[in-house]
Amino acid sequence: MSEVTTLELQERKTGKDLYNYQKGAINKIFKSFEDAPEDYHLLYQLPTGGGKTVIFSEIVRQYLKHHQKRVLVMTHRVELCKQTSNMLTEFGVVNKVVDSKANLDDQNDYDCFVAMVETLNNRLNDNKLDITDIGLVIIDEAHYNSFTKLFKFFEKSFILGVTATPLSSNIKLPMKDNYNELIVGETIESLINNEFLARAETFSYNVGLTSLEIGTNGDYTVKSSEDLYTNNDMLSKLLMAYETHSKGKKTLIFNNGINTSIHVFETFKAAGYPIAHLDNTVSKKDRAKILQWFKETPHAILTSVSILTTGFDEPTIDTIILNRATKSLGLYYQMVGRGSRILNNKSKFSIIDLGNNFHRFGPWGSNLDWQKIFRSPHQYLERILSDEELESNFRYEMPPELRSEFANSKEVYFDIKKTYTQAVANGLSSKVVLEKSIDQHARICIENSEDEYDAYALAKLLGDDISYRIDRYSKCICRSTHNFIDWLNDDYRKKLRIYIRENFDRIFEEIHGRPPEE
Repeated sequence: MSEVTTLELQERKTGKDLYNYQKGAINKIFKSFEDAPEDYHLLYQLPTGGGKTVIFSEIVRQYLKHHQKRVLVMTHRVELCKQTSNMLTEFGVVNKVVDSKANLDDQNDYDCFVAMVETLNNRLNDNKLDITDIGLVIIDEAHYNSFTKLFKFFEKSFILGVTATPLSSNIKLPMKDNYNELIVGETIESLINNEFLARAETFSYNVGLTSLEIGTNGDYTVKSSEDLYTNNDMLSKLLMAYETHSKGKKTLIFNNGINTSIHVFETFKAAGYPIAHLDNTVSKKDRAKILQWFKETPHAILTSVSILTTGFDEPTIDTIILNRATKSLGLYYQMVGRGSRILNNKSKFSIIDLGNNFHRFGPWGSNLDWQKIFRSPHQYLERILSDEELESNFRYEMPPELRSEFANSKEVYFDIKKTYTQAVANGLSSKVVLEKSIDQHARICIENSEDEYDAYALAKLLGDDISYRIDRYSKCICRSTHNFIDWLNDDYRKKLRIYIRENFDRIFEEIHGRPPEE
């Protein structure tokens, strides 16, 4: 590309109106290629919603205008192929989609091809696509590793990868091994300040994730996620979070597993809310109907599994619910990014996080050093806290409705770890910790009751708090088998009830300065 100067780039007339930051990115990309060898691999980062497809479509238009070589654009999903082809057409670039049904007899009539990675791999291995004069290869969502197996076919082509998160989906295949350079685009904060993206407000709920297992891909397994997120406590927490922060707003829910999404659908349907379920087993026709319904229905809720993380743009979304945990920074940003599109009457959106993702990665839009992450991905990943470390910093907070039942109590929190540390320092048995916890639970129940039966009823409402305290206690004493924790939970509840029965009169009089009424 050395015959194209930066000055010439600035003088070119674009095929579509571009924002200044998009024009600046195009200039940087072409300039980087100017003096580079013909097999140079360049990576460009831009947040979801910043217009990556617009930018590389203009790059294709300009490249074809000034070169006698052809262009190939690669995507990893069929939907992205079609969207990319349509955008290129808007820029005046005649292109051919190379899908499984494509007839390639007329391939010599085209200067630009758009192909899905697996289909292209098959066509190239079968020698059905002539790529001898492909000068530029553009890879959308370049952080996916499925593309790297095709690099061997393009050893004399410029390769431009584009992604919102230049962190490989496979820790064993860092992006710096496949790309020579990273150009970082506009930050999320800058795009928000300049009204290109909506600002996010995050509501994060502390969730115990230690039961989740890590699969071979480095992320939580579907099986362990479904075991957690289909239980009644988590479904109730999800519904409560929606009703507290998103009731009456258009909401997109992400799950890790079809069974979870179906449970979510049934839970919200039973509560009377307008909801639809979508996963990759739904036919194209039904998917189109569901997405049209979601677009047109003001208060619609859509519960989904992975399928809408890329290539899906619906600016009317008000709330993103992460009803799952992920170890993938890229997936976190992709899911949240679905809510960041602006509208005339929309400048902000909500994130409800039920997977500790906020604590794991920080707020969406925080100032990440992408150059450092690109150069040293292992160092970045090693700094991410484990679930055990994250949860050790959590403090149980009663939901507002439950807290109102204990309105007479100034403080309802009990610090298990601090109490355990003090007990050990004083040479006391660890059992003292649970005894003190039961006493404190009994006191807040009695403090908000007129009689013994009121106190029993309040004690039944403390299930989440009890489970949290037992979990913290089990970690303190380094015993965390499921059977042991289940036994501790049952034993705690029985002892709390007995403690209330045996001490109600005494504690009531201590608190109120009078005996309970007969």
